Amino acid sequence: MNLIMLMLLITTSLSTLLITVGFWLPLNNPDTEKLSPYECGFDPLGSARLPFSIRFFLIAILFLLFDLEIALLLPTPWASQMLPTNTLLWSTIILLLLTVGLVYEWAQGGLEWAE
Repeated sequence: MNLIMLMLLITTSLSTLLITVGFWLPLNNPDTEKLSPYECGFDPLGSARLPFSIRFFLIAILFLLFDLEIALLLPTPWASQMLPTNTLLWSTIILLLLTVGLVYEWAQGGLEWAE
């Protein structure tokens, strides 16, 4: 038990020290050169800060959600100590909830690229 407390104390102390140094150490002095985009040494011809597509962001979030779902559902039968019927029930409930969310997103037009 003492070893666990010692490791907890060391990791907490080290984390606190690193966070403190990270906040106090860097001097952030933005000027016009640091805030301007770099284009091979030339002045930018147009705006280098283009707006980000919200639709692309939504598709990326949906991809991450379903990727995480697969990563969590695949090891469920091996990691779960419940009966196989309970595991199947919980997996089915999770899949149904995610499917309902996907159908709702599709019905709202969130997956359409063209308007």
